Amino acid sequence: MKKLNAKELGIGALAGLTAALLVYGATVQPLLFILFGALSALPILIVGLGWGNMAVIIAVVVAGIVGTVTQSVYFGLFVVLLTLIPAWLSHLANLARPASELGGPDNLMAWYPLSDIMLHLCGLAAVVIIVAGAVMGYGADLVGQVVDAYMAAVNQQSPDLQLNPAAIAKMKSLMLYMIPIAWGMIWVMMLLAAYYVATRIVTASSHNLRPREDIPSALRMNRNAIFVFLAAIVAIFFGGVLGLVAATVLGAFGAGFIVSGFASLHYRTRGKDWRLPVLILCYLVCFFVTLPLFIVLVLGLYDTRKAISLTPNKNADTPKQDTKI
Repeated sequence: MKKLNAKELGIGALAGLTAALLVYGATVQPLLFILFGALSALPILIVGLGWGNMAVIIAVVVAGIVGTVTQSVYFGLFVVLLTLIPAWLSHLANLARPASELGGPDNLMAWYPLSDIMLHLCGLAAVVIIVAGAVMGYGADLVGQVVDAYMAAVNQQSPDLQLNPAAIAKMKSLMLYMIPIAWGMIWVMMLLAAYYVATRIVTASSHNLRPREDIPSALRMNRNAIFVFLAAIVAIFFGGVLGLVAATVLGAFGAGFIVSGFASLHYRTRGKDWRLPVLILCYLVCFFVTLPLFIVLVLGLYDTRKAISLTPNKNADTPKQDTKI
């Protein structure tokens, strides 16, 4: 942990202020909660990946203070909860130790695997969705009110349309579990996108503490995530609060495996002449059809491994390079 100077203090404070304002925007516009919530992670990630732990601690503290002063203590705590996730991810990303401790060369440093960072990201995203759902009182009653309001609007637009009460009840039951699954998936993908953008920004500005990685070869899920994913599938059938929690976990970790599957697909098609049209077609088909997306999910479940980025020590004379073991 390097010593914090006045410039880094200002950068951390500015990042915290920006994150607090974005979280406030998420609460003002509930329909854009996930978007603004994920965007609030971007300044925290940039500070953490580029200036280290002390700067990101300042950012989290400032974000909490701004939220408390401008709104309330509870809002300040909520801001801290959201900003702690990217702060922790940036801390993990900056972890490194001599490769010799892992049986590698003495002149190289081994960085915290991206697969383990993904494991933390999916777990923390699920926790945030669960806490947010508990605070807003998410449950069958709330979903029922939303569906009833939607059906009332549809009935007002088309009075002749006959609404089947049994179909409406089935829709309510389905939406009760589909919403947390969707929230978990979207939140993970948005946080991962924020992490990727932050790494590109700090690399372009030459402030990156962690070397830039080859995402297609490095982005995989930790093998232990499979057990969490399978446990969530089983637990969702119990229903109730446990089922809602399991649905959130299922969505978050499912998104992690889907992203890992796409990364594996990018890696496996490298050097092929037909790579670009096939990838474009795959993305378009997965956007509209469920079955190809399930195949990508299975690919992510199959290709689980730990890719460790190795770079020379600062005192090494060899040129900087990235390898995977």
